[in-house]
Amino acid sequence: MERPSATPPTARLTFIFRFASTLVLWTVALLIIFSGYELAFFALIGTLGMIALWEFYGMLDHKGLPNFKITAMISGAIMLIGSFYYFAKWAPARSYDFELAVLLFFLLTVFTRQMFDSLRDDEPLRTMAYTLFGLLYVLWLFNFITKIVYVTPRTPNGEVTGQFYVFYCIAITKFSDMGAYLTGSLIGKHPLVPHISPKKTWEGFFGALAFSLLASVGLYAVMPGHLSVLTWTHSVVLGLLLGFAAVIGDLAESIVKRSTGVKDSGNMLPGIGGALDLVDSLLFTAPLLFFYLRLVIHVP
Repeated sequence: MERPSATPPTARLTFIFRFASTLVLWTVALLIIFSGYELAFFALIGTLGMIALWEFYGMLDHKGLPNFKITAMISGAIMLIGSFYYFAKWAPARSYDFELAVLLFFLLTVFTRQMFDSLRDDEPLRTMAYTLFGLLYVLWLFNFITKIVYVTPRTPNGEVTGQFYVFYCIAITKFSDMGAYLTGSLIGKHPLVPHISPKKTWEGFFGALAFSLLASVGLYAVMPGHLSVLTWTHSVVLGLLLGFAAVIGDLAESIVKRSTGVKDSGNMLPGIGGALDLVDSLLFTAPLLFFYLRLVIHVP
């Protein structure tokens, strides 16, 4: 979705770093997902989620925006651990109840924490709003990846089956990102939302949709048995919906970065930035896929 702004060698080098980092990291992630070791999967998701949350509050700190990041980090860790435990051991409904309980506890804690700080104009409201938004935007949305793993029934041997849908979600999301980047870099001329991200173009947007659609249909053609709740119609609809959501997820983080005056959320990954830069699109595609499976396909 980006217009070319650097010299060709620099642009190529950036793309190589970005592609290599993405390939290595998601190869490791998918190996863990398909290993069948649920604790290893949780460790991966939990680590990425907590780093991304820390980076979000780091961006707020960079701008001097008030927040209770330690309170949020503790509540986030409790949410991740408890949600995984309830999903792995009992029905999803108990996990939903647990998440709501954590959010209620978090809200009460934030108000209690604010009582011990001085009241200066609207700063208490801003502090609580920024803190709550970070937990919801980063960790609550990212935790839907864990929910996708358990949204489909286990096999008679007790093995999870949702990892194939996690793979499906990640693949479509990353194909959307790749399509936006390649199409925008090659032929992008018409700005999409220049006040948010000047390099994003309409050509890149449609390239993202085309790549995500191809990825969705292609994956369903290759592994229909592992994506058995889908149909050809679902694969087309999800390809377009998830591709669109991936673009929105990327732009959503661009709003946060532009508002806080940072280029990347971190410097953990060459060519990409931080953990939040890596998962920003998944923050919207994972919940969308989960609710599509639950509300449209009616996965039990």
